[in-house]
Amino acid sequence: MTPRPWIRWTIALGFALGGFFDGILLHQILQWHHLLSLVPGMEDLRLQILWDGWFHALMYGLAALSLIGLWRARGAAAGLNGTLGALLVGFGAWHVLDGILSHWLLGIHRIKLDSAFPLAWDLGWFLGLGVLPILLGRAITRRPTDRGGPPPGLTVSVLAAVSLGAGTWAALPPADQPFSTIVFAPGVDPGTALSRAGFGEGDVIWSDPLSQVTVARLEGGDPWRLYLSGALLVSGTGVPAGCFNWARV
Repeated sequence: MTPRPWIRWTIALGFALGGFFDGILLHQILQWHHLLSLVPGMEDLRLQILWDGWFHALMYGLAALSLIGLWRARGAAAGLNGTLGALLVGFGAWHVLDGILSHWLLGIHRIKLDSAFPLAWDLGWFLGLGVLPILLGRAITRRPTDRGGPPPGLTVSVLAAVSLGAGTWAALPPADQPFSTIVFAPGVDPGTALSRAGFGEGDVIWSDPLSQVTVARLEGGDPWRLYLSGALLVSGTGVPAGCFNWARV
């Protein structure tokens, strides 16, 4: 038996983690772009977040498939060097593919949309998080096979914990952020929805002209109840499930 299936599935998992990294950092934390930021007719924030949600769902599916493949291939697992190297190759492969396909061929988004030099950001991301990890990963896999590494079952468990934790962590608000952003379905009154969800003391800080995007200080209630009152997305609810609520639009 050879470790080839293990390496292939580890590269696939690294690819999914690269997608998670982009979605967490660029879509949610820095908010430099959404998946379809430059697509004509996609100016509606609801549609942008909907497609971010489907993108994350695709990455979750790929990560789950990769973990199943790794579990089945654990009898011929590669050592620590091979596993780490393959993860880096997959991580870099995502950024190379994203740069070529999304940034330059399709033009659906750029790394930093408000930059005066978007190409510089694209190239820096392409080289630093794409080409460099691939070269580093290949160099690591070529090192002599390590002995006495962790058991394959433990390796798969750790990788599963990292993959599953990424999405949950991504949706948590900063520890010092007292406000939540809520996006409501068309026709839903924010004040009424907040009251129904038990936020009678909720302080609305800002709303867009259509009252569909609202920033509020939520105190003394359960943010999850807002989904039952017409919310499509509530920041800080801990998991990205709110993204799929957009399918009702």
